Amino acid sequence: MKVAWDRLIRFVATDGRVLRGQPRLPDPDYDLGTFKEDDNLEANVIVGKDIFSLNGDTKVTDEIVKVKKIIGPLTSDDVPVLRCIGLNYAKHIRETGREPPPFPSFYFMKPNTCVWDHGVNVRIPKIAQDDQADYEGELCLILGRDAKDVSIDDALDYVGAWTVGNDISSRKLQSQPHLAGKMPQFGFSKSFDTYAPMGPVLIAGNLIDDPKTLHITTKIDGQIRQDESVGDLLFECRYLISYLSQGTTLQKGSVIMTGTPGGVGHGMKPPQYLKPGTVMEVTVSKIGTLRNGVEFE
Repeated sequence: MKVAWDRLIRFVATDGRVLRGQPRLPDPDYDLGTFKEDDNLEANVIVGKDIFSLNGDTKVTDEIVKVKKIIGPLTSDDVPVLRCIGLNYAKHIRETGREPPPFPSFYFMKPNTCVWDHGVNVRIPKIAQDDQADYEGELCLILGRDAKDVSIDDALDYVGAWTVGNDISSRKLQSQPHLAGKMPQFGFSKSFDTYAPMGPVLIAGNLIDDPKTLHITTKIDGQIRQDESVGDLLFECRYLISYLSQGTTLQKGSVIMTGTPGGVGHGMKPPQYLKPGTVMEVTVSKIGTLRNGVEFE
């Protein structure tokens, strides 16, 4: 789906305004997630309430401003809901000891109160501070228009933008029987405030025509934990859009978190969980690096 901009960042300008803009990249491979103020990055201001509008009311203006700080490209007001797919990378399925599902059966939703910025700390609530908070680096897509009963062939035409996400999770609340019940649950344990940071930029949907060619890497305190091709997805992006839209209207602005590769902290021996001061960096090729620290509330 072609929109009014190619790349969209939300940022604090040097004059103090919080704006949306199209960054003027110093080179095509510049990673906006590594931005520093002395990079002297500039952006053309984007105006319009609906970033996916095709009516001409959203546009890239000629006003050029200097960027002081890049924050998350989306706010909770922009996102009706986050639809999330669990167990969708072959290696991640193997590390959990499960069989590959015949369809996206490990499907859950996060409320929009989970939406959080790039470049700030994720906040782990008191209920999840006992060696269980974990990361899940993910490729995310954002629907640029409502979608219902979409065919697989047409599915990517509904993608308004791509970005990077981190599906923060609380493993004890997710899987231990005395906390989750007999069956693991993917709702309460993954739905705390700040548990879905995204960024650093939105890439217009039409600029990535084959997401299977992308590569995802997650570093924790500089150590590579996840390193996988998006081609390892069991259910690819176009299939997910089509499947989830059958009989259901997927609202414009909805985020689909497509799943995480193998290498989560819970699967390590011994397990490695998030602690105050931990730095998480999730990079998807052609998009950039989402960076967040960790703090306990």
